[in-house]
Amino acid sequence: MQQTHVILAYKNFAANRFVSHIGLGVTAMNSAKTLRTMGHNAEVWPIVSSQELRTRLIAIAPSAPATHVVISAPWIPTLELASLANDFPDVHFLVTCHSNLGFLQADPSAMRLVREGLELERTTWNFRVAANNERLVNWITDAYRLPATWVPNLYHLDDTAAIKRDPYQGGILRIGAFGATRPLKNFMTAAGAAVQIAHAMRADVELWMSSGRNEGGGSVSEAIRQMIVGLPHIKLVETGWQTWPQFRQTVRNMHLLLQPSYTETFNVVTADGVAEGVASVVSDAIEWAPDNWKARCDDVDHIAKTGIRLLRDKSAPRKGLRALQAYNTRAKNAWLDLLQQ
Repeated sequence: MQQTHVILAYKNFAANRFVSHIGLGVTAMNSAKTLRTMGHNAEVWPIVSSQELRTRLIAIAPSAPATHVVISAPWIPTLELASLANDFPDVHFLVTCHSNLGFLQADPSAMRLVREGLELERTTWNFRVAANNERLVNWITDAYRLPATWVPNLYHLDDTAAIKRDPYQGGILRIGAFGATRPLKNFMTAAGAAVQIAHAMRADVELWMSSGRNEGGGSVSEAIRQMIVGLPHIKLVETGWQTWPQFRQTVRNMHLLLQPSYTETFNVVTADGVAEGVASVVSDAIEWAPDNWKARCDDVDHIAKTGIRLLRDKSAPRKGLRALQAYNTRAKNAWLDLLQQ
């Protein structure tokens, strides 16, 4: 039996030939590290075009041919995908939607490419449309009567994962609401919860947020500034767009994360928090998180009260780690099924 060789390819917006610190690059790196610990050869390829993907597949074919190519997000034109599937008949190609249905509205061409991909899936044996969450997989299957494939994110946990961390005990309270600024990330509500937490706990709060990637969320950033300006007990700290190792250090110094997305799939920030022993208030869109981390996404009061409870909960880091480990177990089994095909 041929040894598996998985290529995790994503659009390299930064045109960086090595590790890109956008979310898709971080996700691919975590998945590759986990697959390697499972005994599979896996690589991350930041690419700028299907032609680059083709060139690299040809280059490795003599010594270590790819068996599976997982392309993050629908962005390659369907005719080019069809050409790849035809020219590499022994390679399994999958295009994975990396967010749930609501997030696909951010790219007008995404849904068209998904539907074209389903047509391509019907006419070939080595191309499939996939998603990293079962909700979207089930919807695609039910709506279009063609099977989609679950290709979940994998998050690499090593021995440094922090399960023992003292709860907040006074001083400056650092709250993080991180990620690219998009309306669907619901950062306005997160900021409102941070203001409420500051009042309720009589604490000086620093609200830390990512900056430098406003993706349709410029008005969100300004609205948050107007919410906070002049309040003596809360300060907005904008971190810029950090490399992933730098970002992990930033997360490590938080007391609480707020990630109440309206629609989401995995949410790497929440997993980063788990690895650093920091709990997150999330919406029920992030299904793998502990139930007592979840709050109603459109209820600022509920988010704030959930955050206060987590700040006082000594067991929160351990519960988060257990939930992520349980998710990883299911995700690894799904990958094993995929790679046996």
